[in-house]
Amino acid sequence: MSDQQYLSVSALTKYIKRKFDVDPHLQNAYIKGEISNFKQHTSGHMYFTLKDEKARLLAVMFAASNKGMKFLPENGMKVLVRGDISLYEASGQYQLYVKSMAPDGVGDLYIAYEQLKKKLEDAGLFLPKHKKAIPKYPKSVGVITSPTGAALRDIITTIKRRYPITRIIIYPALVQGNNAAKSIAQAISLANARAESDVLIVGRGGGSIEELWAFNEEIVAESIYDSDIPIISAVGHETDFTIADFVADMRAPTPTGAAELAVPHLNEILERLMNRKNRLTRSIQEKVNSERTHLSRLERSYAFRYPHKMYEQKLEQLDRATERLGKTSTRYFMKKRDDLNQMTDILKKQHPEQIVKTSKEDLQQYERTLRKTMEAIYRQKSQQFVSLTATLSALSPLKIMERGYGLVFTEDEKLIKSTQQVSTGDKIAVSIKDGTLECEITEIKERIEP
Repeated sequence: MSDQQYLSVSALTKYIKRKFDVDPHLQNAYIKGEISNFKQHTSGHMYFTLKDEKARLLAVMFAASNKGMKFLPENGMKVLVRGDISLYEASGQYQLYVKSMAPDGVGDLYIAYEQLKKKLEDAGLFLPKHKKAIPKYPKSVGVITSPTGAALRDIITTIKRRYPITRIIIYPALVQGNNAAKSIAQAISLANARAESDVLIVGRGGGSIEELWAFNEEIVAESIYDSDIPIISAVGHETDFTIADFVADMRAPTPTGAAELAVPHLNEILERLMNRKNRLTRSIQEKVNSERTHLSRLERSYAFRYPHKMYEQKLEQLDRATERLGKTSTRYFMKKRDDLNQMTDILKKQHPEQIVKTSKEDLQQYERTLRKTMEAIYRQKSQQFVSLTATLSALSPLKIMERGYGLVFTEDEKLIKSTQQVSTGDKIAVSIKDGTLECEITEIKERIEP
């Protein structure tokens, strides 16, 4: 068989790919499965595996196809996909090139809503500590909504009815469609830049989830969170919840409800003012009556009816107090004089000259005592020295030698005390009173004890 009959790997792969590409059953195929090994490249392309309980299929979804998706695929998510099946020549593996994707059993908008809600909640945008207080009596209320919608008319009517003294500022914005989220975010930024509103109402009337979707976009949530002006969200009906509701400083069930939360009712304020006025009037009247009664008691008191007697009593008390003051001051000065004399005596005793004099006398006494003690010790030690000298002299070997005795040493200057220490012929030295005799042993005789 010649070499021309053999196909190269690339030629075979290209042939198989063409078979895939021309098969109508493999083009625009609808497939459902579970996502695993999901990965999104920095380029935007998505790579994952579709699987069921028996098989797996490699899949790729390019950025151009997934750009308009409302949700982000995750591992374990069951999806419905549409795409073409072809062969990837570089690896020789067939894979699915996805053109569109939708959740299996749950809408993609709902998944996108839940994903963004969890993301912002984890980032802390829903925490109560970030909520700003709504002013009780706003001078101006900003409204961000469609200028042609029924929600704006409801808000204006409610505010004018409840609190007509406030100013209403309208910031027109798109509330539906692809550009609605950006328009709402720009209106919030504009209101903050102008800083002319005390509170903002952001919302629209009811509708489907698709129509309300602008209020579920991340750009709107971040604008609400970054706003320095308190924001009341008013999106849809009471049962409609959007991401904007969770981020806003306060949620209203409807646009009309938002207007009621934004401003107080003027009649209620007037009623509270009248109640407070009445309470204040009663309180002042009670205070006046109480003080009038107190004044009446004072006018009937002894001091007001007989002031001269009170004066005389006070004069008598003054005289007694003056007398007590004189006696007390005299005793006080006498005590202080005694204290001064006592301190003077103590100071004299503690005067440096007196201390030096006393110290000199003590030093002289110590010197006399020391001298007597040293003389006694000297006499005692002298006597001990004479006695020890006499004892030492009596015990000295020299005294023994004077009586004719001597000491015998070996050549290495060891004292000889026994005949066992020497032998015949050994040289010895005999130390006597006036010198030393060098001798040699010629004979050893042992003493026989009787």
